[in-house]
Amino acid sequence: MNPQFKKGVLEMIVLESVRNRDMYGYELVTEVSKVIDVNEGTIYPLLKRLTNEHYFETYLRESSEGPPRKYYHLTAAGILYRDRLVAEWEEFQKRVNLFLKERNV
Repeated sequence: MNPQFKKGVLEMIVLESVRNRDMYGYELVTEVSKVIDVNEGTIYPLLKRLTNEHYFETYLRESSEGPPRKYYHLTAAGILYRDRLVAEWEEFQKRVNLFLKERNV
């Protein structure tokens, strides 16, 4: 997949992944990788930035498999931001698809 395409939708996919349930970092890497190929070096800086921008809150939860894990919880601001990104994505996708359809007539 084109790296620029990935970069453009990564935030939206991360926010959407946490919308229904809190997740920890590696769990998010696994979830996002179902859609686009990413690694921890891509996800963790994004999570830090989104947390600094108050789209996520974090908390620690004990793990039976080692040290406590940092979980990410979507804030009200994060929900609004996610909604805005999805609306922009849908509009963008609609315009591109219309353009491509018109060119293929």
